[in-house]
Amino acid sequence: MNHQVCGTRRRLEHAASNAVRTIKPLGLAAALAVTLCGCAEHARNVLIPIDVEVPNTSRVDMLVMTTRAPSSQPGELFTGERGAGRALDEIVVSVPPDANRKVGDVQWPAALPADPALDFATVKVVDMARSQAGSWFRRVGTNGNKLLIFVHGFNTTYEEAVYRFAQIVHDAGTRAAPVLFTWPSRGDLFQYAYDKESATTSRDALEALLARAAGDPNVSDVTVLAHSMGNWVAMEALRQMAIRHGAISPKIKNVILASADLDVDVFKSEFLDIPSPRPRFTLLVSTDDQALGISRAIAGDIDRLGEIDPSVEPYRSKLTGADIAAIDLTKVRTGDDINHTKFAESPEIVRLIGARLIEGQKIDGDSPSVDAEVGQTLSQAAAKVGTIAGKAVVATDVGGERR
Repeated sequence: MNHQVCGTRRRLEHAASNAVRTIKPLGLAAALAVTLCGCAEHARNVLIPIDVEVPNTSRVDMLVMTTRAPSSQPGELFTGERGAGRALDEIVVSVPPDANRKVGDVQWPAALPADPALDFATVKVVDMARSQAGSWFRRVGTNGNKLLIFVHGFNTTYEEAVYRFAQIVHDAGTRAAPVLFTWPSRGDLFQYAYDKESATTSRDALEALLARAAGDPNVSDVTVLAHSMGNWVAMEALRQMAIRHGAISPKIKNVILASADLDVDVFKSEFLDIPSPRPRFTLLVSTDDQALGISRAIAGDIDRLGEIDPSVEPYRSKLTGADIAAIDLTKVRTGDDINHTKFAESPEIVRLIGARLIEGQKIDGDSPSVDAEVGQTLSQAAAKVGTIAGKAVVATDVGGERR
């Protein structure tokens, strides 16, 4: 769920009224939305390339696959509606000099054209044929031919997904070639049900992307990073791949599930449909994630995977044989008021993703590469569980009701 929920109070109150009449728990979402209206407005339709070079800026060259419908609005590229097929674009985003920004922030332009010295800016957009993806990877892939595929969450427009992924790639410091998979989210807090169905319609396309990536002889390994509702799409695609082919491609080595808006029982079922050997699964969880608290209230008060406490039962020790690491971010503090995007906004965690998790390394609380504050948090989690940082495992006996 994108925490930058802006707009007029009147629009939110009207939407909240309609939502509450339909689904009472969404009144919680309405209250949350009103508290978030203080965020600053920024320019829209930012995907119009500008031809300006500024010293010390960085560039993120990504491949973007989408199942969205194309837009006739310049700079928007794709809407939140469902498309008839799949589209592929190369997009290059300029990131301001490190001296002019804070790690974890997406610095949106207040007006167009963007100022690359201060703002994220689009510098290249190319409509690509699928046959061109291989040449893009050979040009961009520089780190042992690794590929990072990101699946965004609920309430995210196309341009928001592009800029957020550019921030993650840049701040993580990863050299894995970045691929964004963006599905038809309307970017509206009160379109949760629509977004969920749109995510479901996109699982075949993501499976095809994963299969294409794993089948490319130039790709050595693939990491899947999913956020929020994007975890539903990711797990469904992986499950389908396993059922269709009898296994997950061994090239898909790492699956990182951040703030997963996914029923724990559904995750259990999906996970068990993937036979061993499985990719290395890592959960990034936070018990104070307010967005997932709302999702849980709507969905029958069943825990969402991204809000579990990995130090308590039933998540602590029953199912360690599944070898799923859960890193508890509850004590990590960022500018995210609802604690749903810590994985991207915390400088320590986003660097941890780039330096360790994408490289396929296990994380323990004593790791010297983890900054002091986060290292202490991970050490405490590891001490509680006695193994990998806050290790939680999910298999046949994953719990359901909140305890």
